[in-house]
Amino acid sequence: MASDATGVGFTGGVGIAGLTARHPAARRPAAHRSAGRPFPAAGPWGHVLRRSAHLLPAVAVVALLAVPSAPAGDGSAGSGSVADAASGLLVLHCLVRVLRDRARPLTRTAAVVLGLPVLGVTVAALTAHDPGSTLPGIARYLQIFVLVPGALLLLLRDRRDVRLVAGSVVVLALVQGAIGVTQYLTGTGASYMGEEIRAVGTFGPTDVMGMATVVAYGLVICVGFALSPGADGSAADGRGQHVARVRRAVALGCAGLLAVPLVLSFSRGAWIATAVAVALQLTLSGPRRAVVVVLVAGALGVVLVGGLGIGSQMITERLDSITRVTDAPDQSVTDRYTMWAAATDMWREHPVTGVGLKGFPAHRDSHASLALSAASDTEGAGLGFQRQPLLSPHNMYLLVLSEQGLLGIVALAGSWAALLVRALRRLPGAHRSRTGADCGLAVTGLLIWQLVDFSYADIGGPSTVLTAVMLGLAARWALGSAGRPTESEAGRA
Repeated sequence: MASDATGVGFTGGVGIAGLTARHPAARRPAAHRSAGRPFPAAGPWGHVLRRSAHLLPAVAVVALLAVPSAPAGDGSAGSGSVADAASGLLVLHCLVRVLRDRARPLTRTAAVVLGLPVLGVTVAALTAHDPGSTLPGIARYLQIFVLVPGALLLLLRDRRDVRLVAGSVVVLALVQGAIGVTQYLTGTGASYMGEEIRAVGTFGPTDVMGMATVVAYGLVICVGFALSPGADGSAADGRGQHVARVRRAVALGCAGLLAVPLVLSFSRGAWIATAVAVALQLTLSGPRRAVVVVLVAGALGVVLVGGLGIGSQMITERLDSITRVTDAPDQSVTDRYTMWAAATDMWREHPVTGVGLKGFPAHRDSHASLALSAASDTEGAGLGFQRQPLLSPHNMYLLVLSEQGLLGIVALAGSWAALLVRALRRLPGAHRSRTGADCGLAVTGLLIWQLVDFSYADIGGPSTVLTAVMLGLAARWALGSAGRPTESEAGRA
């Protein structure tokens, strides 16, 4: 027994001694090893990239909107683009992660709010005259209002992620705005009043609202960041306050830069929506900041239009045309109001479910008056003269009402209203705690901008995927956790 015990002890001792002899590092404590031979440091940028790697699919969707897309064969803006393909990969990426984690992806409230549009779209597709022709419409509605916003709700972990994705939108807006200003100065933009000066960016004359939408989004985001009350509560020291001041100054400067291409887009709907959104942001941020920003914006407008004379005459005429609804309106205004009347007539005939998804073009001529020109002229920005068909009423609410009826408009508008109400309810707490108030102001402004702009525009064209990104940011603020993620939320994201 003694011999066996000694043998076992000896054998074990030799094994351990041999192991430590062959691997001297094993004898040193872990702290001593790390001090003697430190691992290479990744640096601050390496840490940022490693922490933000999960956002690459979302940032790719935004970045690929800078890639020009060819118009459809009928002269319209079309709908498929590389950014749309990237949004599909984003949804697939999030679906794979949800299946892999085997966790409940959305709260009950989030599932109801984001799932409401499915009801109206499904019923409208089933009641359409040709259900097979509605498949592209189903895919488009689900992409913009359900799938991409839901994917971003799952992907964005906290307010820092919201800032990064929103920042990528600002970068895209600056790029598109720079191209638009160049088009105006060099006479290479879309045709406007006989001159090729309309700023359209890379979206071309078939999607004249594309650049205006991108630039307006960027401006509203910058205003939200500039109106932030200060550093977050977690960084309310001297350095945190300095970073917050620099961030607000940069955001205000970018907002001023983006105001120039927005004006040169000559988009009346974008001007109105931006004015309403910024006014609301100023009201929510406090009267003192509101007065300062209004004075700065007024001075900038005087310098740009009055001092430098940037498009002063045409801008004045464009502003005056907003009020000329019944007194000598231009043809675009006449076409718009004629299509609005046609959409209303369609709804009166089919009040509950509408004429069916993608049914507006087929029913347009039987409900529109002879004042409708049926197509608009497009030219410039690298394309020759084309007649662009008017396939929608250029009013999202009337488009949904005519094609999906009361059921569709209640479901879709109810989803947007729920997002807005929940976003507004979170703002006071964010202001008090100084945690993410900049994100809340930016997101609320984006929602207001879109809801107002939908009175003058609808979905369609390559820039539409950015609307889905905006709704995803809104969903993260309104339906996600208010501050840093909980452990379970981080695991799901």
